Amino acid sequence: MPDRGVNLRVDEIHRSRLRGLAGNPGLPLDLLRRVIGHPDVRPLDLTRRRWSDETFDFLAAHPDARIRQFLARTSGPAPEQRARLIDDPSTSVVIELLDGPYARWAPTLPDWAYRKLARDPRRLVRMFLAERPDLLPPDVLDALRQLGDPLLPGAGSETAAPAVDLDRLASSASAGDRRAAAGHPGLPARWIGTLAADPDPDVRLHLSMRPGLTEPERAAIACTVTEDDRIPLLGWVLDAGGDLLDRCVRSAHPGLRRSAARNKRLTPAQIELLGADDDFPVRLLLCEQHAGVPAALVVDTYLEAQVITRTDLLWHPALAGADLTGYADSPDWNARAIVVLDRRAPAELIERLSHDEDSAVRKWVAGDERLTPERALELFAERQTTSAASANPNLPVDLMEQILAEAAVR
Repeated sequence: MPDRGVNLRVDEIHRSRLRGLAGNPGLPLDLLRRVIGHPDVRPLDLTRRRWSDETFDFLAAHPDARIRQFLARTSGPAPEQRARLIDDPSTSVVIELLDGPYARWAPTLPDWAYRKLARDPRRLVRMFLAERPDLLPPDVLDALRQLGDPLLPGAGSETAAPAVDLDRLASSASAGDRRAAAGHPGLPARWIGTLAADPDPDVRLHLSMRPGLTEPERAAIACTVTEDDRIPLLGWVLDAGGDLLDRCVRSAHPGLRRSAARNKRLTPAQIELLGADDDFPVRLLLCEQHAGVPAALVVDTYLEAQVITRTDLLWHPALAGADLTGYADSPDWNARAIVVLDRRAPAELIERLSHDEDSAVRKWVAGDERLTPERALELFAERQTTSAASANPNLPVDLMEQILAEAAVR
C-alpha cells in the first residue's frame, strides 16, 4: 500500500514513475519486459493486489530467479497462480513458495499442489514441506513420514527430551535460569513462594503465567504488563479448551488473554469478549488469528496499530466483502484511504477521495481503475501522487512509453 505522500526531488521523479509503472496491471507485456530490465526497478515494485494470468505467467518464466522468488511470496496472486511455480527449477523459488505469502491472511496453495510437492525429488523441498504441518492435508504429511528419510521431521525414532534440573535453575544466580524455571510446568511447588518474591520482574512475570495458579494467586505476584511489553505466547493456553480456555479468556492477566486470543478453539462468544478487551495486543492477536472477527474490529485495530505488520490486516477476510464506504468521512486520513479497498465503492466516491485535502489519501486512490483517464492524468501530473498514478491502468500507452523514455529504458 502507498505510504503517506511526500515531495520528490526532480531527480527522483523519473525513478518513482518507473517503479510505479512496474506495478501497473495495464502495462503491456512488451513494456513490462523493458521495465523489469531497468537497474532501478526492484522485484518488489511489481506488487499489485490482483494479477492477470498473462502477466503472472510471463514473470513466472523470467530467467531471473529473484523475480520468481518475489512471485512465490507476494500476496496478490490467486493460489492456483502461485501453484504454477511448484515445478520451478530453482529450489530457492520453491522454498519461498512453501514459506508462503508475506501477508498473514493471503490464501495458501491448493491441496493438489502440496500432494505433488510431497513427491518432489529434492530432499530440501520435502523437508520444508514437512515443517509446515499446519498447511498440509493429513495424507500429505503421512506420505512424507512413510518415505523413511531420517532428516524429515517425525521420521525415525523419537528421542526423549533431556531431564531438566529445576532445583538448579530455580536457585541459580542467573535471572535467565530462574525465568526458565518459573515458566516450567514441572517446577516443584516449594519454589513458587521464593520466585514470587524474585528481584527480577521477568521471573515474576513468567511465574504469574504458569498453569495451575488460581486468579488470586496470579494477582498476588507483583508484576506489570503494559501494551508495549512483548511477552511469549503460552503453549498451555494455546492448547487449552473447554473451561480452562474460558478461564484464560476471562483472566485478569493480560498474558493469558493474549495467548487465548491466538487459540484456534475460541467460540464466537469468546471472540466477542476478547474483541472488546481493553488490552490492544489482545485485539491485535485476535484479528491476526481469527477470520470470524467483525470487519469494524479489523479496521479499528489497523488504525490503532503501530506495528510493522499492520498492513497484513488489510488482507483479512473480514474486509473482503465489507462495506468500507462509511469511512470516507472519517477525520482520520488512514480511514479514508482504505475505502479504496472496497471493490463495490462507487466510482463517484473514489473520484471524490482523489481530491482529498490530504495527499496521502490521493496517493492511495491514484492507481485505482475506477478513476477516469482524465483524473488519472491529473494525479500523474501532481508531484506527490505521480508515482502512485503511474500504476493506474487507465493511463494511455503512449504515456507509459514516455515514462520509459524519460528513464532511459532501451
